[in-house]
Amino acid sequence: MARHSFIQMSKLPNVKGRISYITSHARQENLYATYRTADNEFGSNLARESQQEFKRSGTEGKCIEARELIIALPEVYTRYEPQEVLEDFTEEFHRRYGVECVSALHHNKRKTNYHIHLIFSERKLLPEPDIKRATRSVFYDETGKRVRTKKEITGEDGQIRKGCTVIKKGEVYESHLFTVKDDKFKNEPFLREVKEIYTDLINRHISDPEQQLKVFDKNSVYLPTKKIGKNNPKAAEIEADNTARQEWNRTADMALLSGISEAKILEVKQTEIHEKASQSIMSKGWLPNLFRGIVAKAKDFLQSLIREKDMPPKPTLDIDMAEFCHMRSLMIKAHEGAKEIRHLQDDILPKLRAQLADTKGIFKGKERKTITEQIQQTEKKISVKLDKLPDILKEDGYPDVQAFMRTFREMESVVEQYNRDLAEWERQVSRKPTATAKAQYRPPEKQSVLKHLREIQERNKQKPPQRQRKKSFDRDSR
Repeated sequence: MARHSFIQMSKLPNVKGRISYITSHARQENLYATYRTADNEFGSNLARESQQEFKRSGTEGKCIEARELIIALPEVYTRYEPQEVLEDFTEEFHRRYGVECVSALHHNKRKTNYHIHLIFSERKLLPEPDIKRATRSVFYDETGKRVRTKKEITGEDGQIRKGCTVIKKGEVYESHLFTVKDDKFKNEPFLREVKEIYTDLINRHISDPEQQLKVFDKNSVYLPTKKIGKNNPKAAEIEADNTARQEWNRTADMALLSGISEAKILEVKQTEIHEKASQSIMSKGWLPNLFRGIVAKAKDFLQSLIREKDMPPKPTLDIDMAEFCHMRSLMIKAHEGAKEIRHLQDDILPKLRAQLADTKGIFKGKERKTITEQIQQTEKKISVKLDKLPDILKEDGYPDVQAFMRTFREMESVVEQYNRDLAEWERQVSRKPTATAKAQYRPPEKQSVLKHLREIQERNKQKPPQRQRKKSFDRDSR
């Protein structure tokens, strides 16, 4: 399967402290570059104004002063100039959204995770400060709430109560350096858009299509795997969880190539995984072992559907269209690979297990050991073949089996329609064989069909790498 990009967003209740942490050489062992689109007072001013507005709103909970993106970079990026990389990624965000940013480029302690921290404001910086002066005296009580008269904040001794504030006429009572928060930064479409933007930007500097990343589609037949951070106490648990998810994903590939529709696989994923996991969480809370069990049962259910489904007939190259012929040849390769796997799963492995079960007695230990080794080797062979199955299609630019099958079915439909149109034309011409009739009933244009097939292919393949910009980090290091 294709590698997915990792871009995560989090809320920051202490933007000034967070900026200090990510940009400090004393606190970061592997800090390569820092960058700001605003001056050094940006963090302090943003925090102060956010807290003031939060206090005035009377909202409970923590004040979110800013947000942070963590963008994981492939290791190939270590060959490029760090400052250039960081500026390129930060300015991309700054240009698109018009808000100020502070960023840093790091490696983790073991140098296995090269990544960018990008802190951004949800408010735009005003061209000029918006300063409000009192046209008359203004009074605030201890809670910061504005009151009408001085008497409301005066104690029995005639003095202003502690914590109350008086703004005299002509003095500044409110000033703004930023606009109000833009709610779009809270929404899921924004994060999805950012993931698309930065995945495209990352891929722009990766010439090998097999190494390029894609954004995970939560509506696909696959389950996402989780990233394991450094010193994560749940590393073993996450790794086991990822293994269960990968087993489901490989089974989904087999289901697609066995002729089970994408809609059916999605239905199984929804009912057997998502709905059962939701019910489990509601009744028992989040239990990792239970979730893995749910995924394993869903995988077994999908495998039972595969066993019940006869392998579709081998595709034949009987249509004189280059694009579709090429797709058919890929389909044949993938089809043969799936057929080999199913033979091992449905024929060889069950026979070996039955043979092991029948091999009993104290004098047959050596024979049992031989059969057990054969079972292990067969299971390993199946696992290797399942992992390599998507590679047949990746070489041609398809990110996964689902994208390839979707393309193939769409192209197949176009070609079938062309053949129907061609047959109808031949029927019409055979009825009226005169030159006038042949001119009247023109055959369907093959070139327009070929163009349509190419468009379908390009739409579903990985995006080709764009021309690299002439910056120092675009060139391989010497």
